[in-house]
Amino acid sequence: MKTIFAGVNMKRLLSFFAVIVLPGAQSLQAQWVQTSGFYESDVTCFAVNGSNLFTGTDGDGVFVSTDNGISWVRPDNTGLTNIDVYDLAVNGSNLFAGTFGGGGGVFLSTDNGSNWTRVNTGLTSTLVNSLAVSGSNLFAGTFGSGVFLSTNNGTSWAAVNTGLTNSYIWCFIVNGSNLFAGARDGSVFLSTNNGTSWTAVSIGLTDRSVYSLAVNGSNLFAGTFGGGVFFSNNNGTTWKAVNAGLTNIEVRSLVMNGSNLFAGTNGGVFLSANNGTSWTAVNTGLTNTFVNALAVNGSNLFAGTLIGGVWRRPLSEMVTAVEDDFSQAPVGFALEQNYPNPFNPSTQISFALPSAQKVTLKVYDLSGREVATLLHNEHKTPGLHEIIFEAKNLPSGVYLYRLQAGDPSARPRRARSSRSGQSFVETKRMVLIR
Repeated sequence: MKTIFAGVNMKRLLSFFAVIVLPGAQSLQAQWVQTSGFYESDVTCFAVNGSNLFTGTDGDGVFVSTDNGISWVRPDNTGLTNIDVYDLAVNGSNLFAGTFGGGGGVFLSTDNGSNWTRVNTGLTSTLVNSLAVSGSNLFAGTFGSGVFLSTNNGTSWAAVNTGLTNSYIWCFIVNGSNLFAGARDGSVFLSTNNGTSWTAVSIGLTDRSVYSLAVNGSNLFAGTFGGGVFFSNNNGTTWKAVNAGLTNIEVRSLVMNGSNLFAGTNGGVFLSANNGTSWTAVNTGLTNTFVNALAVNGSNLFAGTLIGGVWRRPLSEMVTAVEDDFSQAPVGFALEQNYPNPFNPSTQISFALPSAQKVTLKVYDLSGREVATLLHNEHKTPGLHEIIFEAKNLPSGVYLYRLQAGDPSARPRRARSSRSGQSFVETKRMVLIR
């Protein structure tokens, strides 16, 4: 979803940032290509229905592509009295649009966007940020009024907010019988009974809005604006930041394709093939890197941008390149800066090993007193590793974390090295703020 700037015309404010590139030959398949039909629209969302690919825009209504996103047309949009479309959802032949502001709410089209009917009975808010379909149920997330449920394709709505302690809902994701809602202030909520009741499963970042959610089996991901991506493998009971290589942590969109996770950020598109353990930018040719929305359709990934329309790139080229890169062990030792830093009360410490090693990782205060042992002479395989440090019982202050890997009898090296028979020692600082 997108950030709300009251009273600000984002198109005018940011128009001088956008570099508009006319679409070149469609044969350039090894990079992003800007699709034809609209070049200056602020794209907010996607939906797929059979051979039709839809996109919603902020101020230009709904567009449709029937040729896998090569070109786009704007259908009549008759009856769509609010053209600030913040989300789209499909249920059979029904296309739903969630709109934001006066004359808005939820609209229904049964003819691929040519004609729309406003379906708002019982929907007390017209500020609709997000939509989700689960079986015969349609959910609408609003800005300030929580979640609404319709069991009859929008003919009537009822509020379903029991246990929902934050009413600013940015996104949904459905995983079997579980419905997750991402909200402002770093909140995630879970309902196992179609919204009848909700349980908070917070990610612990009270000042970061959860703009996007993605799921792959038991793996749940949350994209936050300013905090990057978080990962949970237990339905949100616990979370950890997974941002190594993610150079822009203003995440607006997440989408899964098999085991591959794509993140749309204010700095372009990133791909992780290992559940967020590491990320690689996949931005070749993408001259507009304000990415609001992502979608997979067929063999292509689509990116909806701020004032840049829709961009298209083959999945195969990106996935193959990144998987090949991840398959290689790091060329040397590395201890990364913890994230987040400063932190409260937990932070992630990442390190890389070029070969199997015995690893010790400890935390000290500034006087040199050991306050925690995270790893002690523990055998670790080659590659990237992450450790979560919980500092619940420690006071605010500066702490040191020290990694020792390799043969303790060998000469320690602070530079990165992959030669056997050597050890690696490095120390970094981190700040705990209560």
